[in-house]
Amino acid sequence: MMRVLLAHNYYREPGGEDQVFESEAALLAERGHAVVRYVVNNREIHRAGPVAALQATWNRRVSAEVGALIEQARPDVLHCHNFFARLSPAVYYAAAAHGIPVVQTLHNYRLLCLNATLFRDGRVCEDCVGRAVPWPGVLHACYRASRPASAAVALLLSAHRAVRTWAKRVHVYVALTSFARQKLIAGGVPADRIVVKPNFVDPDPGPGNGRGEYALFVGRLSAEKGIDTLLRAWRLLQGRPPLLIVGDGPLAPVVAEAARSIVGCRWLGSRPRQEVLELMRGARLLVVPSRWYEGFPMVIAEAYATGVPVVASDLGSLGCLVHDKRTGLRFRAGDPDDLASKVEWLDVHPEERQDMTAAARGEFEANYSPDQGYRNLVAIYRLAIERCRA
Repeated sequence: MMRVLLAHNYYREPGGEDQVFESEAALLAERGHAVVRYVVNNREIHRAGPVAALQATWNRRVSAEVGALIEQARPDVLHCHNFFARLSPAVYYAAAAHGIPVVQTLHNYRLLCLNATLFRDGRVCEDCVGRAVPWPGVLHACYRASRPASAAVALLLSAHRAVRTWAKRVHVYVALTSFARQKLIAGGVPADRIVVKPNFVDPDPGPGNGRGEYALFVGRLSAEKGIDTLLRAWRLLQGRPPLLIVGDGPLAPVVAEAARSIVGCRWLGSRPRQEVLELMRGARLLVVPSRWYEGFPMVIAEAYATGVPVVASDLGSLGCLVHDKRTGLRFRAGDPDDLASKVEWLDVHPEERQDMTAAARGEFEANYSPDQGYRNLVAIYRLAIERCRA
């Protein structure tokens, strides 16, 4: 049994990274490991004022607190999830001062991109990938539409690249897909330090029955999620099958209007996770029409757990997660006609859809179950400990 120090920086709005952090902490504790948490929240940034920009690069207070916690708890490994913006890479150095190995899960593309999404002006953007100084992101005000804020993030990335923090202070990086791993390598993260570990679903919700006969979208209502593609496709489908949309975000007014004007389209707003899982258990298919390089959408793993085929855009990590004509179908990103045709194909091929249902559940059991997630975590911690000793 190991003692694990888990560090995480919550965003202002809850998201999938928070869910993964909580799930991994609970899983380790359930299996008998001693879990110590250190968390901060970006909702408190306003208290720091202008100093917050510099703290993103180096937070002295956090470093001291983590160092003290290490002395008290004596963990075998420090596992960081999100470090932006209050945790900062200073936690790596606190661990190094005490000889503690560091694991960093990269849930997004923060090390390569100021806004962490590789998405700008409605399209995929890789202008900053591999640059020592990500000046295009500052020029285009990619972080919060502000050049001063973007410059602060650029300082974080550039300063730690210059002192080789990314190369020296992290023993194992965790990428969520093989696609993400390749992008991180292209951005300068050492290839020999990156392992691929997908997220898992815990507890297992069990397979559903699909008797609701509806399609389901679950996610943030924003441009990069392909909301426009989704709504245009359902106008072409004329409500067959019905579409349920779960989520909230900046495009909520657009979705609300579409729910009034598109036959068979309903917007349910945000829903608790357990209710979302129940909706999945009754769904015929899940739609993931993203127009950006997704990290690892938990909704895909949850769909597989409930035995629901996924229709997803053929972009980025989605190509690694959705196996065409086995666990679902892939369509051309941003193409509503192709999305509509794939949904129609599933509708008129019930036997093939049933095969995909079984394959989706099998994919969960093989790769995204709690048992597999636990085995992956422990193997990564052992690898980090071995590298630290070496």
